[in-house]
Amino acid sequence: MNCEMDRRQFLGGLGLGLSIPLAPFSLAQAATASSRRLILVELSGANDGLNTLVPFGDDRYRALRPNIGLDRHELLELNDWQGLNAALEPLMGAWNAGEMAIVQGLGYPQQSRSHFKSIALWETGGDGTRAGRTGWLTDDLLTREGLNLDADGISLDGGMGVFASSEGTWISLTSLHQLRTLSAATRTFDYAGDAHGNDALGLLLERAHSLDTAMANISAKMARTRVNRSFQLRGGELGPQLGLALQLVAHEIETPVLKVQLGGFDTHEHQRGTHAYLLRNLAQALAGLRSGLQSIGQWDNTLVMTYSEFGRRALENQSEGTDHGTAAPHFLMGGAVRGGLWGDHPDLGILEENDLQFTMDYRALYHTVLAEWFGVKHNQFNDKADKRLDRLVG
Repeated sequence: MNCEMDRRQFLGGLGLGLSIPLAPFSLAQAATASSRRLILVELSGANDGLNTLVPFGDDRYRALRPNIGLDRHELLELNDWQGLNAALEPLMGAWNAGEMAIVQGLGYPQQSRSHFKSIALWETGGDGTRAGRTGWLTDDLLTREGLNLDADGISLDGGMGVFASSEGTWISLTSLHQLRTLSAATRTFDYAGDAHGNDALGLLLERAHSLDTAMANISAKMARTRVNRSFQLRGGELGPQLGLALQLVAHEIETPVLKVQLGGFDTHEHQRGTHAYLLRNLAQALAGLRSGLQSIGQWDNTLVMTYSEFGRRALENQSEGTDHGTAAPHFLMGGAVRGGLWGDHPDLGILEENDLQFTMDYRALYHTVLAEWFGVKHNQFNDKADKRLDRLVG
């Protein structure tokens, strides 16, 4: 096969989800000396927080949701007026062990109800007026020194918005087969010679070489590291992604951030059954992840965090579903998490356009993760710090 055909195929392959670093590859700085990692779980479509963490003790809840509201017997009671959707029962092991926290009322000013715009805001740390330039954690993680990393972050669902960056090595990987294929696909290139004096192409090929180096290193590491078990998790489309995450951790792939996604949460119609199904998949997959990480001694080094573009309206719609809303709770899990309810539940008596008002800026949680988990005490969200989250993670 001629060189021009190779080059066209290779450059075309760069559009299939790989993030090419915009600076020469280096084993970048991130995390801490204890190899802490963060697993981001995107609940795509916007999870309904009010039917996830249910204020069953507030009569206004049933008034807002006469058809889709959950009865007390359909809940896992956490206190005398709040309970979890019973579909989340597989997570009660983590809750009872004090290893799961629920941060309530997360949102931001001037909430956008556009899926595209709002997920961009959540992934870059913006608010209703503008998105950030880079992923919310990329710049701060790259200021850290110390660890030799295989990648700065790996997406296991193909989404790379949270890893937008002009520096670092951020990889999209959706299967072990893809890793083997991609790591071998570029080895036929002479990265310097193929440029033929074209500086722009030379720079692109140099950056591609950096990515190929990372992919080859990961592939080689997985080939030589013995793992005596496979990780097959239940949980719909999320199970295989978290199973792959477990494989990477078990094979000692060093990266501070892994990202996965569970879709389908845009529940405008007949929400009850669909929502329960999605939450059950979420709970089964996360419970399996916890068990797997415990079995390989990595649970205490791992923080799991959910996020979603927005919540749902407090008032149900005429199709027995919910429309795009604002505030919602999110989960954190890990051996170093201080479990329980954090922050304040939105007041159902103070609604704006039949919707909840957020009680905590979601960027306060980002600050806590960067400062307390990764040790980046001075980060871009210092002005969003919230004392209510002090000591959330150890």
